[in-house]
Amino acid sequence: MKKLLCAAGLGLALAVSAGAQAADKIAVVNVSSIFQQLPQRATVAKQLENEFKGRATELQTQERDLQTKMQRLQRDGSTMKASERSRMEKDVMSQREAFSSKAQAFEQDNRRRQMEERNKLLSRIQDAVKKVANDEGYDVVIDANAVAYAANAKDITADVLKQVK
Repeated sequence: MKKLLCAAGLGLALAVSAGAQAADKIAVVNVSSIFQQLPQRATVAKQLENEFKGRATELQTQERDLQTKMQRLQRDGSTMKASERSRMEKDVMSQREAFSSKAQAFEQDNRRRQMEERNKLLSRIQDAVKKVANDEGYDVVIDANAVAYAANAKDITADVLKQVK
């Protein structure tokens, strides 16, 4: 009796899950394609470029100055007094360290801001995917880049792109 109830329960669970799987409406969306086609992406890129332009220019100036000093030291170092050469070497080393730390901070800040803006755009895309999925009655939406094969899945990329624009 116990085995019969267990078998009946297992059969019922399998039937329900198979029925639920058959009822799922599945769609695919190419998020990276939508991201590449967003007009806001160019606007954000320009905004970030303007935001970091001053620091980039300052770093380029500092780098040119450092290269000039290094070339002068290399060219004239053998004819300089030892104390003068030593002072210039220390100056070049300290300037190189300062440049390196500023460049590293610049790269980190730039990367962080790009990720913030990228995540904002991806959030808008995600909201559009949810809206299109709800409007069209899809139960599951999968990124097209994560799917090896999908025979019966509808591609909603164009619909989502319209929604985001």
